[in-house]
Amino acid sequence: MEQKTALITGASRGIGAATARRLARAGYAVAVNYCRSGDRALALVEELRAAGHTAVAVRADVADPEQVQKMVDNVLDKFCQLDILVCNAGRSWVGLLGDMTPADWRQLMAVNLDGVFYCCKTVMPHMIHRKTGKIITISSMWGQVGASCEAAYSASKAGVIGLTKALAKELGPSGITVNCVAPGVIDTEMNQNLTAEDLEALRQETPMERIGRAEDVAESVLFLASEGADFITGQVICPNGGLII
Repeated sequence: MEQKTALITGASRGIGAATARRLARAGYAVAVNYCRSGDRALALVEELRAAGHTAVAVRADVADPEQVQKMVDNVLDKFCQLDILVCNAGRSWVGLLGDMTPADWRQLMAVNLDGVFYCCKTVMPHMIHRKTGKIITISSMWGQVGASCEAAYSASKAGVIGLTKALAKELGPSGITVNCVAPGVIDTEMNQNLTAEDLEALRQETPMERIGRAEDVAESVLFLASEGADFITGQVICPNGGLII
């Protein structure tokens, strides 16, 4: 069976790294994108290669369309095909919207929403030409319901959901699926701003009575990347332990 290739943005840590590990174990060749955390990305690639998997690291700031184009070109030069795109790169901003500067807003949107647009637009010609491919975006439960003191983040992630649903309609006739994963509270560095008391309160509010793991999200991505999800498109999968229903 031909080995499929997956490009995961923001894959040096957290959900992205867990996804790279899970897809590699499932037999995919993985391209680990990073922007600043080069040491972590290279260490992850070495780890995967040592385990017998196929992996490369590719540097790019997803907020820069020229870097995104070079990243995708590098992956295609290496593997000759790109079957799965996982748009995971993201950043957070916590605080009152009234305290947010226009520059803060633009930087957040540049990564969380513009970056998804750039990555999707860049891989689309290749996937359309082959009449196959899977695009998986990573949003958040806050993109579904909104979060106080995370208005801009919520807006960016809601935009990802809207983009996913619309793009699924555009690309369906070309045999390409586009789906979204909207995680709940996950134990990653992005949530380090939460206090132990905050996390405990969220744990108690979650029907499954635990905080999510990056691996929980990676399993949802793997499913959407698999043949088992070939007839699923434009959907939002929510690994959140029931916190948002």
